[in-house]
Formats: sequence, structure tokens, C-alpha cells
Amino acid sequence: MPQLEFDRFYKYDDLTSILEAMVTDHPNLIRIDSIGKSHEGRDIWLATVTNFSTGDDLSKPAIWIEGNIHATEFTASAAALHLLDVLLRKYGNDEKVTRALDSRVFYVVPRLNPDGAELAMADRPKFIRSSVRPYPRQDQQDGLIPEDLDGDGRILSMRIADPNGAWKKAPQDERLLVARDPDEADGEFYRLLPEGQIQNYDGYIIKAAPDLHGLDLNRNWPADWETESVQKGAGPYPTSEPEIRATVQAIVDRPNITAYITYHTMSAVHLRPYSAHDDDHFPTRDLRVFKKIGEHATRLTGYPAISIYHDFKYEPKEVVHGGSDDWIYEHLGIYAWTTEFWSPMKQAGIKDFKFIEWFREHPVEDDLALLKWSDEVLGGKGYIDWYPFDHPQLGRVELGGWDEMYCWRNPPPEFLEKEIKSHADFALFHLLISPKLEVHTLDMKQVQTGVFAVTLVLHNTGWLPTNVTEKANERKAVRPLEVELELPEGAEMVIGDRRTEAGQLEGRDQKTTAIGYEVDPTTDRVKLEWVVSAPKGGTLKIEARHQRAGTIVRELSLS
Repeated sequence: MPQLEFDRFYKYDDLTSILEAMVTDHPNLIRIDSIGKSHEGRDIWLATVTNFSTGDDLSKPAIWIEGNIHATEFTASAAALHLLDVLLRKYGNDEKVTRALDSRVFYVVPRLNPDGAELAMADRPKFIRSSVRPYPRQDQQDGLIPEDLDGDGRILSMRIADPNGAWKKAPQDERLLVARDPDEADGEFYRLLPEGQIQNYDGYIIKAAPDLHGLDLNRNWPADWETESVQKGAGPYPTSEPEIRATVQAIVDRPNITAYITYHTMSAVHLRPYSAHDDDHFPTRDLRVFKKIGEHATRLTGYPAISIYHDFKYEPKEVVHGGSDDWIYEHLGIYAWTTEFWSPMKQAGIKDFKFIEWFREHPVEDDLALLKWSDEVLGGKGYIDWYPFDHPQLGRVELGGWDEMYCWRNPPPEFLEKEIKSHADFALFHLLISPKLEVHTLDMKQVQTGVFAVTLVLHNTGWLPTNVTEKANERKAVRPLEVELELPEGAEMVIGDRRTEAGQLEGRDQKTTAIGYEVDPTTDRVKLEWVVSAPKGGTLKIEARHQRAGTIVRELSLS
């Protein structure tokens, strides 16, 4: 397998070649399939990683991890590739990796939105939110359209001298623009715009052009979906977009999935549902487990784990509809997380800030700290000194400010590996806490000639219950444990049923304190008994299967 470099971001063809090379070098551990085509016809690759010699992937508990649903969030793809690299390189050498791949399965989609990422990675990049499909209109409407005017591969800001401008140079550092005082009349003021041209400019009015690519694929999932009038970027109907439709179908086709993480940028935080409901909406047990998993996520990665609704709203009175983690939890009853990589504020030493509110208002000291970080750590490559440029419509302007693609939307490449490496540990942890069906006892006794008593005790050795969540039971999203016997020719069932439904088995997720005298019942076990008449002997086959906890097959010789 080629040595992957985690100080760069890979375009689609290179990413495809990397995945193909992984399969060539580790055919027993990884398989690559296309789950569908993007809007522009690119394959959406799914990597299935498990030890195939210990069973088919659908017979084992699984975690689904995807990245790069948003076009410019390349870190998501890098983190997914890093996870694959860790799994393949450490199998056989690392106890947890080996145990996970022998008994469980990773489903990894490194780039859910290949079209958007390719456009954002172009030599002259475009800032688009997600899909490249024009929406809600097919034609570009009038206004300022961000683009790289001077061909340097960056989309910066434009500052224009304007007596009525809202910005002025900061006295502490003139590179920085700060808000003009409400009652300030005299001075040098500026209007601040994204680098770009103005379609149908009349020489006076500058307005922001509505996005030609107005879709947000992370508003197109089925749960709590709303129309464009309520949720911008939602699309015409749930799963209207091929990338989301393919992903939803792929997840539904894999009922062994017990956990879900989607990789995004930015904020250096793990987000949990709900997006549109407060925590009272949860079954109490599920909320407790979400918080407990979040504690481990923070321990392993350093990122706090928070609620979207309570801690990550874009506007205080607005909520997000149609997000992936809401669908995964609300409809399927699976613990779901959004990991937002990277935070320039934290890199600059800014503490105790609120994730979204900071962008609406923050002290100038924070901006100065960020400038210092750019100067001293990034060598001045983050915040660009203003330089003159002759704009074809506006005349002489200045270009400069933050190079967002370089150090805001993603870590600078030289910081990439450090930022993402611990997240493989969280993915591994989340999979290893899945339910796991195992045989506790299997016993057979001949009670008389040709008649056999069979006892089977199964138990769930995972931390989570076999149903995973209470929401899964509420939604009837998971079937009970099923045990089926296949009798040899000439045999008959004397006592018991050939096919038995045995309910759900508890895990250890609610066992958090040893204080008190409460009974610790064996709710993680189930006992089944049969009597079989087999005068001709033969082989009795027993299959125990649970969608989320795995499948076990045992054979007994009736002799």
C-alpha cells in the first residue's frame, strides 16, 4: 500500500487510486464498492473493512462513517482515509484494531460529495456549500459572485474606501478592520466585500448574488425535513439528491449498523442530536448514553461533546431541519454524531467562547490573537496583508484579509495529521461498544436412544443493548433476536420450536455505580431448550442472529 501523506488533500482520482491500492494490498480486510453516482456521475465509494475470513460483513455489528458532504470540508475526507490507513496498518499488531476487525465492521465513505469537493479543489476554486447542481434556480441571479479575480488560487476579501463604510482600521493593528463606532462621523472608512465580480452592476448598487449552488446536502435527509420556505438548501423533497438517496439506501441495506459519525469542519467539537428539539425529546436512557459516549469522545480527542439544539444554533430562534444525524437517530435508533474538525480560535489560544455566537460578535482582542497566530505560527500565510488591485468594475480596491480555504475551513496542511489522528481512536471505541452476540453455553445430552436435550444460552457481551437505543424499540427499527434450528433428515422436534424470537438482550450501558443493594440480573442472557428425536443421527444446525449484534452458527452431531 502506498505511504499516505496527511499533509495534503487528495482530489477525486487520487482518492480513488488510494482506495484501489488498499484493496490490492489487503484483499482480506477491505472491499470497495460504489453505492451510487453523484450529480455529475462520479462513483460514491464505500470502503467495507473487516476480516472477511471471520464472516461476511452483514453478520457483524458495524459503524458507518462518512465525510465531505460539504464541498470545502476536505479535512473530512482526510480523516476518513486516515482511519482506513490506521485499521489496515495496525491489524495484527494492535489488540483493539485486531479485535474490532475480527468481530465487527467499518463502513467508510471518504467523500460523499465528490462533485463539490472537486470544484472547491480546482486551481481557481469556488466557494460552494455542497452540491454542484443549480438550485433553486438554474440561472445565476444578479449580484456579487465570489471568485478568484487575480488568479492566485485564493478568494480573499476586498476593502473599498467609502465614506459611509461600516469598517475602519484597528488602532492596534491597521491590517485589521473593526466596526466603526455608532456615532463616529469623521475618519477613513471602508466597505468590505468578498473578492469577486458583480453581475449586471449599475455602478451604484452592490448586492449579494443568491447562490447558484444553493443546495445543502445535509438538509436533504428524511427526518424533520422542511421545504425551502423553512429550511434553506433543503431541496425539493427528502432524498431528492442522488448523493443522499444513495447513502440512505446504503445505510438501510445494512441493518447491522450500530453507530454513525459524519465528519465536517469546523469548530473542534462533537455534535449530537437533536437539531430541532430540546433534550426532553429523548428517552431518558438514550440521553444518558449519548452523554456517556460524549465523555469518552472528549477523553480520546480533546473535543467537547455538545447538543446541536442547545449549544450550536446558527440563530437563537432558528433550528436546522433535515440533517443526517437526526435521521440516523430518530428513524433508525442509532447513536449518531457530527464531528466538526479544527478551530482557529483554539489554535490562537482563545478560550471559553461560544461556537456560533463568536462569529456574530467577539472582542477585538480575539482578532489580534488570531493575527498573532497567523504571523508567528503560519508565517503570515493565514491573514494576507492588503495589496492594491484594479477591479474591472469597481476600480482600485485592495485585496487581503483571511485566506479562509487555507486556515479556516480546514487546518493548514502542515497541521492536518495532528488534528485528525486521535479521531480513529474514537471511531474504534464507538464500534467496540456495540452489542455482540456470543454463545455462553451450548450443551447436548442424550436422554434416551435417539432423543437429545439441547440447551443454548446466548449473551450480549457488548456495552450497548442489542437494540442499541430505546428509540429503536419505539420506532420498531430493530427485530428481536432470532434462533432457528435446522434438523437432519428423519429428525423431529419433540419439545420447542424450530424458530424462536428471543427479544432483546441488555448491555452494560446502564450499570454505572456499584453503590446499594440492587440486584444485577442476567438480562444480558437468554436460555433456550429443545428436545429433538433423531433416530438416524445426523447434524443439528443452530443459527442465532440479530441484526445489530451479529450472527452465530453452531453444529451438533446427534450421535
